[in-house]
Amino acid sequence: MAPIYSLVVPIFNEEAVLPVLLHRLDDLLGRLDGPAEVIFVDDGSRDAGPIVLEGKARADSRYRFVKLSRNFGHQIAITTGMEHASGDAVVVMDADLQDPPEVVLEMIAKWKEGYEVVYAQRLSREGESRFKRLTAEVFYRLLGCLSDVEIPRDVGDFRLVDRKALDCFLTMPERDRFVRGMFAWIGFRQAVVQFHRPARAAGETKYSLTKMVRLAANGVVSFSDAPLRLALWAGSAISTLAILYGLWVIGLWAMNANLARGWSSIILVTTLLGGANMLMTGVLGVYIGRIHTEVKRRPLYVVDRAVGFDAVAEAAPIRKPAPAVEARRA
Repeated sequence: MAPIYSLVVPIFNEEAVLPVLLHRLDDLLGRLDGPAEVIFVDDGSRDAGPIVLEGKARADSRYRFVKLSRNFGHQIAITTGMEHASGDAVVVMDADLQDPPEVVLEMIAKWKEGYEVVYAQRLSREGESRFKRLTAEVFYRLLGCLSDVEIPRDVGDFRLVDRKALDCFLTMPERDRFVRGMFAWIGFRQAVVQFHRPARAAGETKYSLTKMVRLAANGVVSFSDAPLRLALWAGSAISTLAILYGLWVIGLWAMNANLARGWSSIILVTTLLGGANMLMTGVLGVYIGRIHTEVKRRPLYVVDRAVGFDAVAEAAPIRKPAPAVEARRA
């Protein structure tokens, strides 16, 4: 029987949390009102987690396992799972249990009311440092001011997506992905389910400061041209100040003012204009670099092997993802 619900769970070095995660997912699947599947996407883990999950997929027909050939990143792993999902409602959740599986039942209730996208909004963030909470608050406020679309605050990738909205999402092949912004962009009827986010059940966070900064940059650059406009206005302002300064110097010479002869003012202006030029060039370079990446049209990911999909192939053939490469299917 074709699944009604698909749960997509990206995995990266989460061996420690898997026993608890699998137990809670088994409990959730037993409480759902229709057939479901769980799709684990291993994003290049280096621990024993993939062995455990592949064994689970071979032993339990409700579970699927996709192993990527290397680490492609969290947003790509999410996309991989959604492209392999065959359910009418697809739920994305993290493996660390900070996205409680029980909240999925509330999402399904909203979905049955007719909403195409149901996202989970955090009311609290237990176990996170003050620095992380502060930077998250600053990021969401900044993104809200700069983005061309309204992206909900305090919302991660934990959400339920109807098949209609998912098919629309899968037509967006950009490589520098900001999934939560992409779902905000596609529109449709969207609802919110609020929850208190618990601390990690085990292990450590895999989102380093560098990865968080990269994700934030993707969000700003992908959904706003504000950096380009900022570069334009900053360049214009600096150029205007340079012209006014030049006119002021000419006026002093015309009045035979006793000006200090030296290079300090020249060096100051030259350095200021040179730095501004480099700043503007760098901003343009970010956008041009993204254009260069997109026109190469490389696949988003490469699948090493996939386990557990044959059981549903006849009932609900897997939609073949256009921008992906699969090595083999087990």
